[in-house]
Amino acid sequence: MASFADQTFQLGDFELASGPVLPQAQLGYRTLGNLRSDRSNLVLVPTPYGAWAQDQTWLMGTIFDPARWCLVVAGQFGNGRSSSPSNSQAGLPYGGWPSGHVDNVRAQRRLLEEVFAVESPALIYGWSMGAQQAYHWGVLEPERSQRLCCICGTARTTAHNRLFLLSLRSALTTDPTWNGERFVAPPERGLRSFALIYASWAASQAFYRQGGHRRLGYATVDDYVERSWLPAYRRHDPHDLLAMLDVWLACDVAKAAGLASGDAQADLAGALGRVRARTTVVACGQDLYFPPEDCAAEAALIPAARFETLESPLGHRAGNPRDSLPEQARLRQIVEQLCQD
Repeated sequence: MASFADQTFQLGDFELASGPVLPQAQLGYRTLGNLRSDRSNLVLVPTPYGAWAQDQTWLMGTIFDPARWCLVVAGQFGNGRSSSPSNSQAGLPYGGWPSGHVDNVRAQRRLLEEVFAVESPALIYGWSMGAQQAYHWGVLEPERSQRLCCICGTARTTAHNRLFLLSLRSALTTDPTWNGERFVAPPERGLRSFALIYASWAASQAFYRQGGHRRLGYATVDDYVERSWLPAYRRHDPHDLLAMLDVWLACDVAKAAGLASGDAQADLAGALGRVRARTTVVACGQDLYFPPEDCAAEAALIPAARFETLESPLGHRAGNPRDSLPEQARLRQIVEQLCQD
């Protein structure tokens, strides 16, 4: 089974973990590569923030050998291709989209079972918000998760990461087109502030100091933001951008697992201690969102997890290096080691 076109999996009326029913829910996905007859080579790739399935196509042939693997790139709820505020009858309730990573995992499990007849993917590979979903798979579906590769992401949103996300939310919702519940017109001022914040965090200080934007073909930093970052977010309905932010803000595998002892660290340890998958956690030494210290602390809570560090001026984007061969080679090596028979 192979396809390079975006496809849609119809979930029907889908009850969310928070209680509401999402009418006629759907997952957007893309299949890359051929699924073996024994269905042993399927890799689930949950999408990161703001990504569509097509944005992860570069993984095949760079990180993954197309002769060996079948990748299923599954769009998370809220990304505009899967059920989202922009395309759902549920709309956007005040305070945020009512979905979370528990719902993403449940929907992805149905996709794999009902479309591909796969109950246990060979690997769940995720970067950033994709890593959050991979962690949730490991905790919520320990018997179905064989291997996890969690790149530049954490299983629980940290206090510092939360401040970054709140700054993005504020950038959008202080736009004059926001009426307290919805945008009444495109929030151009808010989107420009949003892109500026993202550009300043997603790459490291060294990236700009070394002229990384110029190597990508942009004469100035302002040009880089205007022609690269701003279009990346303009393509989305702003309500969808808020929806994904709210899921990121709420990310916590301990709460997802129903652990609420009052000791947050003990609950996190209890949740990650449930993971049975062979796990590799990858951090970037200059990631401003998910610094190595945060990633290493969580990796230490996962039984027998391996911790790896990428040293790259790309910062957070080192985990999604579409244009950088050294980081691609390192990630390919990490995946090959994780998937050795």
